[in-house]
Formats: sequence, structure tokens, C-alpha cells
Amino acid sequence: MTGVTLEGAIKRYGQTQVIHGVDLQIEDGEFCVFVGPSGCGKSTLLRMIAGLEETSEGTIRIGQRDVTHLDPAKRGVAMVFQTYALYPHMSVAENMGFGLKMNGVAKAEIDRKVQEASDILKLGPYLKRKPKAMSGGQRQRVAIGRAIVRGPDVFLFDEPLSNLDAELRVEMRVEIARLHKEIGATMIYVTHDQVEAMTMADKIVVLRDGRIEQVGAPLELYRNPDNMFVAGFIGSPSMNFFDCDVVDGKLTHPALSAPLEPPAPIPAGASKVTLGLRPEHIGLDHDGDALSVDLTEALGGVSYVYLTASNGDKLIVEERDDERSTEGSRVSLILRPDRAMLFDAESGTRLR
Repeated sequence: MTGVTLEGAIKRYGQTQVIHGVDLQIEDGEFCVFVGPSGCGKSTLLRMIAGLEETSEGTIRIGQRDVTHLDPAKRGVAMVFQTYALYPHMSVAENMGFGLKMNGVAKAEIDRKVQEASDILKLGPYLKRKPKAMSGGQRQRVAIGRAIVRGPDVFLFDEPLSNLDAELRVEMRVEIARLHKEIGATMIYVTHDQVEAMTMADKIVVLRDGRIEQVGAPLELYRNPDNMFVAGFIGSPSMNFFDCDVVDGKLTHPALSAPLEPPAPIPAGASKVTLGLRPEHIGLDHDGDALSVDLTEALGGVSYVYLTASNGDKLIVEERDDERSTEGSRVSLILRPDRAMLFDAESGTRLR
């Protein structure tokens, strides 16, 4: 078993606590993605697992071993960073095998492991090249290959695609997902890009301010978020939120053409709640005039329409019909109440 378990993991820098009692189980062979805004603690948590940050309290296990205070080299992990950290004077093959060479592994064994890794990553034609003669995506594959040859129990990725352009990011997402399926190892991946998280993960861990907000499969988080933070963070464009007044048990808002039946029970005495709907769950009535169209992003098969309600609230609606909204026009909303979510206006907790 090479899963990863965190029990009450805490990290402090002096008097400042940045990770607050994290409990998490990552199963053997699972692709787990830590996602959240900058400063949420995702890279710190990854570095705690790697042993690059000391764990102030709590326990970290890899498989059955307690590695909480173990040296990084003895944890059975390999880490791929945002920067490639390749030796410029070494060839691709030398870079990939350098760690094994330093550990005294026989040259024949190093050559065998480097060849196996290069076959997986399609680096065979480049083994004699120096890093400067390679593209950013190729260099990142070399960095991943260096991790593979070590044969770790767990692979750790710290925003490895951040330095690549958009096209290469997509290409490398596919490469890493394919790699995971091929070698079946446990992988933990950190990113601030929720699109990366949605497309690659078996399990997503959403973090905020050093705490776990929700853990689940990508579509589970998308379809069934526990709170407004997760609902707003997962999905691109973000979910629309309507701060509604409760009048006679129904929801009212300047963007709604008529009072709406709440999609979940409203707490007794509540005068305000927040309604959530994703852009694809709202249609537009081009004969209405409740909102003004600020901008339309035409992306080919889909357009995103940016709207402003009379109270100043900003909304985004997805359009796929042949008729597309134009800047300056007036429209009304056609909601899908069956896909609406309701949240507590103060705490942001999902009302069910």
C-alpha cells in the first residue's frame, strides 16, 4: 500500500498557523489534486508530505510508515517542481539518471531505468540533447522522467505546468494523465487552475486558508458543492450568485422576472438567502429588458454573455444558439430551477 494519510496535520511559522489540523486519506494509486487560491496552503501541505517543510503537529503516513519526521530522501517520494531544475551541462539521459548515480546505483541499472522512463515519456530521440536545445514541454517531461527513474511510492507535482504556454499546458495535462494510467502510482498534484484539477483528478481537495473546504470527485464537487466557496471556485466561468430577499416564502431579486420557489427549505426567520446557478443553467429571453448586456465573448460554439442587473449585480450566461446577444441590448433570464442551489446568506453553507 502506498496511499497517503494525514491526521491532524498542522504547520506553524512561529506564532502564525498556516495549516489547521488537516485530515485526509489519499488511496493507493489515486490521482489527487490540491486546488485553491494563492495562499490557501496547498503547496505548504505538499511540501509537508515531501518532508521539505517540518510538520508542527499531527501525523503523516505513506503506506503503513509514519514519515512525519523522516528525512525527505527516505520517504519514497519524488517531486516535480514548477521550475525544471535541470543541469544545463548534462544531457537528458544524465539529468534523468543523476539521482541514481549519486546513490551509487550501477551504470547498467541506471541505463535500464532511464530507457524505460524515456519510452514512457517518448524522450528516446532526445536522450543525448542538452536542456537548452529542448522546448519547455520537453524539459518538463525530462523532469518527470527524473522522478520516474527513482521508482518512488508517491509522485508529488507542485504546479509543474505554470511556466508553459496555453497549448503546451493542455498537451502536458494529457501526458501526465496518461502517465498516471500507465504506471498506476499515487500522485498528488498542486495547482491554482481549477480546469487542470477538473480534467486530471480522481479526487480534488479544495483548500482555503489552510483548511479543507471539501473533498470529492471532480463532477461531485461541481454538481454538489457544500458551500459558496466551492461552488464559486469549481467551474469556469464561475457560478452566478443572486442575493435574494425572502418574501412570503419565495425568492425575489431585480434580475428575476417573477418570485421564485426556493430550491431547498429556507431556515425559519431568514429574510435573505443566496441563490446559485451556473452559466449553462440560465437562458436568455431576447424580448425581455430586465438586464443589460455589457459584453459577449464569442468563442465559436459557445458564447459567454456578461450582464448587469438593475441593482448592479454582475452575471454570466452561456449561449449556444445561433442567435447571440449583442453589447448594449436588453434581455431577461430564463432559469432552470431544477439546477439551482441555495446557500445561507451569512455562512455560505449549502441549504439542502
